Amino acid sequence: MAGTSAGAKPAEWWERLVARLIEGLVFGVFYYILFITLWGAFRTVGVLDALDGRLPGVFAWLLAGLGYTVYDWVAHCTRGRTFGKAIMKIHVTPDDLPRRALLKRALVYPGPVMLMGIPVVNVLAGIFVFAVGLLILVDKPLERGPHDRLGRTRVAKDLG
Repeated sequence: MAGTSAGAKPAEWWERLVARLIEGLVFGVFYYILFITLWGAFRTVGVLDALDGRLPGVFAWLLAGLGYTVYDWVAHCTRGRTFGKAIMKIHVTPDDLPRRALLKRALVYPGPVMLMGIPVVNVLAGIFVFAVGLLILVDKPLERGPHDRLGRTRVAKDLG
């Protein structure tokens, strides 16, 4: 764990954003590998044209989003941070959160990424993810988003 949360200074919005962008790059690569694999598999079995050719994208977003959500939950349960947060030297506090609280947090964000492949729903999911970021900006002084409030967490800078 990153240390005790007593007296920890809240992470800046840009530190959180950079941490998510770092993770997004890795999971973006994972998405494209899944997409290409699924495109080949669906083409082989003859269902590539289902949903106007969107089927590989729907499944790739679903699987990559589910993977990202599970990763986010497990990383916060075991280390209190994801690899992006580790690079940015920030972590989720308090240190002794129950797994259930962290699961709620992960389902609210990045959970909606699972819906990004579904036409129309993807727009709503994108708006929701954008709104989470905006709410972090306006919540002063703790800079918490809806996922932080639901999980009763905050993201803080590492001590020392």
